[in-house]
Amino acid sequence: MALAQAAAEEARAAGEVPVGAVLVRGDEVIAKGFNHPIGAHDPSAHAEMIALRAAARAVENYRLPGCELYVTLEPCLMCAGAIMHARIARVVFGARDPKTGACGSVVDAFANPQLNHHTTVSGGVLEAECGAALKSFFAERRRASREARAAARAAEAADNLPSAEAL
Repeated sequence: MALAQAAAEEARAAGEVPVGAVLVRGDEVIAKGFNHPIGAHDPSAHAEMIALRAAARAVENYRLPGCELYVTLEPCLMCAGAIMHARIARVVFGARDPKTGACGSVVDAFANPQLNHHTTVSGGVLEAECGAALKSFFAERRRASREARAAARAAEAADNLPSAEAL
């Protein structure tokens, strides 16, 4: 999970929501990824998707049986579907996602017995640390937004002041 947290910091440094993912097989790290849908102009550029794509290229197979995915945030439904299609054996995630989590927080995509592949899921690993990274990112974003609005209001007020010549 520490490697996934480091990948999440790469996302933060790029101005993206800090989510990181690492895909391993046994003791070998096959791929990593971090969230960057804004910079990539790609709604599917979630950390898990980036790691899955990189791993598939690395092993030259779209199936990744026996692999485990470590991700700092509970996967969404899109990522859960890709994880199942890739035949990932196990997902380990950090923080729960009460808005889009597909491992039990909103829906549990992996609990459906009708699906042809079943992935084991473990959640809440380093949950406090992973959650704190996300909370601090969004708090900083809100603070920057408030400051930008205040600066815009101040500039507008300054523009509306009468000039010295008018007085």
